[in-house]
Amino acid sequence: MPLAAGTELGTHKLLALIGVGGMGEVYKAHDTKLRRDVAIKVLPESFARDADRLARFRREAQLLASLNHPNIATIHDIEDSNGTSNLVMELVPGETLQERIRSEGAEGPRALSGRTIPGWSRRNPGRCPGLVTSSIFCVDCKIA
Repeated sequence: MPLAAGTELGTHKLLALIGVGGMGEVYKAHDTKLRRDVAIKVLPESFARDADRLARFRREAQLLASLNHPNIATIHDIEDSNGTSNLVMELVPGETLQERIRSEGAEGPRALSGRTIPGWSRRNPGRCPGLVTSSIFCVDCKIA
């Protein structure tokens, strides 16, 4: 169940839910200490109680934090707050895959099949970048 806008996780105040996927929910939040907007990926409570899933979440955070590239969102922190495990990262606005398909017109998936979508990058947490196949599967897609 999504957390409500206004919920505080440590020094972060949730503003809006921006994505949901298999590994959790992504929120736009405000860092009250550093006075900037960030994205926060919240691991579902059931996953946080599962040692294997929690370890996978932490490994993902450590791996992403070790990378420094303009097409990869910067990881600011990983924290446990209010009974949740959270990954705090750079917030990069952009359109979702669904929005992009709608803007491509009636051909939708076929128009996008087998090509890289210009202007998209892996810096969009909660967004699906990269190469799109005929089944609308995004390579290296990290939705949540």
